[in-house]
Amino acid sequence: MLDYKITVKDLWTGRKSDQELYLHEKVKCVSLVEFEFNKDLKTIALLGYACDKGVQRNQGRIGAEHGPDAIRKSLGKFPNHLANDTQFLDCGTITCLNADLESTQTNLSNTIELLLSQNTFPIVIGGGHDIAYGHYKGIKKHLGNKKIGIINFDAHFDLRQNTSGNNSGTPFNQIAQDCETENAAFNYLCLGIRKDANDKVLFETADSLNVKYLETEHFNMHYLEHVQLILMQFIEDVDYIYTTIDLDGFSSAYAPGVSAPSPMGFSPDIVLECLKVIIDSKKLISIDIAEMNPTYDIDGQTAKLAASLVHFVMHKV
Repeated sequence: MLDYKITVKDLWTGRKSDQELYLHEKVKCVSLVEFEFNKDLKTIALLGYACDKGVQRNQGRIGAEHGPDAIRKSLGKFPNHLANDTQFLDCGTITCLNADLESTQTNLSNTIELLLSQNTFPIVIGGGHDIAYGHYKGIKKHLGNKKIGIINFDAHFDLRQNTSGNNSGTPFNQIAQDCETENAAFNYLCLGIRKDANDKVLFETADSLNVKYLETEHFNMHYLEHVQLILMQFIEDVDYIYTTIDLDGFSSAYAPGVSAPSPMGFSPDIVLECLKVIIDSKKLISIDIAEMNPTYDIDGQTAKLAASLVHFVMHKV
């Protein structure tokens, strides 16, 4: 696998306890080419997606290809509360060679299918939001005809046409096209949409595809019961949930290190409350965090936010 790299264990650092009190002590860096999974063990599989070619094509700020390692460096310092018999694996990183985004997405898709077939729970860290197309395709290949619901925490619909090639703004339109070809339902819920981040054609596209969405003015703790109700209704109608979190959906007060920052985004508390609902449903099959761009981060703030989200999910599932 030329477009794949194993994580160097030295990347994971933190306090030393000799009791696995911290995640850098718990994590095991493995090669997907050689590692033999134990399906009987509960396994969290962390996978990197080091690609920002889609961001560049979408006229965003490049640098997200360095996102996975920035998140790892932050996450390693976090405390470990996993059970002793739960495996936490760092399964390396999918990389983008020769600016070939489409091949990178295919590689991600195949890797996700592999991880799911080994009874792991994948957490993918990126990388541009084009991560979503490859991630979804891998889940789809694993699940077959099951109904998959997509929950996207994002300021953007990412429903742009990919007539000039795939990019970070096209993944959910690509999924919708695939669903139409397969005569399958397109189940997509987007939380945190902003009118100042989507043109009217994108809103029209969302409506034509029957996309469920909440605008950011109603995506906050003041409307928590309303948000929870919408989530539960969406989850009830599908068999499995794929969740994707675009860090640029957060206010830049929390996430300055992203490809498309804005002070008008949402806050972490409402996202955590939503994740509780999603995880408690027992339908969550996989999750990713996109658009981590360390080039523009301030004091590692965005990396810490991303690491906190990973930490929350891996201990909650």
